[in-house]
Amino acid sequence: MDAAAEVTDLDAVLAAALAALPASRILIAYSGGMDSHVLLHLLWRRQGPAPLLAVHVNHGLSPQANHWETHCRRVCDTLGIACHTERATVTPGSQGLEASARAARYAVFESQLQDGDLLVFGHHADDQAETLLYRLLRGGVPAGMPVTRSLGRGRLLRPLLDIPRAVLRAYAERQRLDWVEDESNAHLDFDRNYLRHRVLPTLTARWPDAVARLQRVATQGRATAELGRDLAAIDLAGLDERPERVGRSLSLAGLTALATHRQRNLLRHWQLPGATGQEPGARRLDSLFRDLIGAAPDAAPLVEWSGGQWRRFRDRLYLLPAHWGATSSHDRGPWLWSPEMPLELPDGAHLRARPAPGRGLRVTVPGVPLSVRYRHGGERVHPLGRGASNTLKKVLLERGLEPWLRDRVPLIERDGELVAVGDLFVCQSAVARVGEPGWLPEWCCPLR
Repeated sequence: MDAAAEVTDLDAVLAAALAALPASRILIAYSGGMDSHVLLHLLWRRQGPAPLLAVHVNHGLSPQANHWETHCRRVCDTLGIACHTERATVTPGSQGLEASARAARYAVFESQLQDGDLLVFGHHADDQAETLLYRLLRGGVPAGMPVTRSLGRGRLLRPLLDIPRAVLRAYAERQRLDWVEDESNAHLDFDRNYLRHRVLPTLTARWPDAVARLQRVATQGRATAELGRDLAAIDLAGLDERPERVGRSLSLAGLTALATHRQRNLLRHWQLPGATGQEPGARRLDSLFRDLIGAAPDAAPLVEWSGGQWRRFRDRLYLLPAHWGATSSHDRGPWLWSPEMPLELPDGAHLRARPAPGRGLRVTVPGVPLSVRYRHGGERVHPLGRGASNTLKKVLLERGLEPWLRDRVPLIERDGELVAVGDLFVCQSAVARVGEPGWLPEWCCPLR
């Protein structure tokens, strides 16, 4: 293929993908590597610089990370493309460094997306083949990366997913593009690098069209996965799924009444809005059924994966954001709080209040702040409408507050006296009466 034909073919592929997803602004996930640089250059040639925004995430994991950031800025300046760079902190979790870096990267992308934006990636057919093999070896559904899906307030698009890496490299060399090489791509201790450098070359030595074959399998797998998502949505509609203070929950009895393969299918596709983590693999699902669903009713099991965490309380299964609760602050308070102003708590929750004359928490001296803290243990409370006081622990159990929230509920005090517990109840001695100014507290937990 000559250079002109190559550019025409790539441009046609890109034009068709963009026509299906019109957007006023296009964000490019720009690492500075060859794949994303080719995509940046193709979009610049086609669209011009005005509607483009390159987004570069500096993970700080390589000694060259700052050099790559500078390189990306320089390339964008040369082309007249706006460039947003951001440094992300990557803390290795239970899923490993790769998954943690991916989560940090996607969090930055989501933060930059506005309504109607399109975020494009330079993933290609070889990436697709690696992903398919990786998922198969994890016991997952044999599907590759989706061409497009929702992400935050916008859409994600991979327009080059059918293009082999060799075609992109040929384009980059003919256009004399200058890209960076991530030395970690050569480290075989990363699973995807091992697949790229050892497994795929062995396969293509035996079957030269191995990548194309795997691409066809991935396409078929995506269709099968779509059917699975459709079936999961049908099943979920009958399980009383609902939003909770943190995350969502569904009926455990209803779930276990389904056939086992439909349970597993539903839980593979059940996600929180805007979730960007991978679907749970077979081992995580096995752990869910063995350690959580099969546990004693009074147990407090937890099963995590990169896309979230499952918990159980009473007769419901909960889906919480990934790593929720893992970074709980040791600061237990107290913190000063005026009901007129929201108070941000260490775990990201907010405590606010709205005026409610004759209801809620009585205002004794306007403008005098209250204090807020977390539980220390041993507190006693007397909620309005309850016959007698009792331990806070018992009252929270009666109110049905989930166990993982009981050490995070904000306790509101006035002059050392406990007067309200989050938005669960106001203590009888502090309730506003008819004609008195009052406040209704609102405890707003972050979903993510």
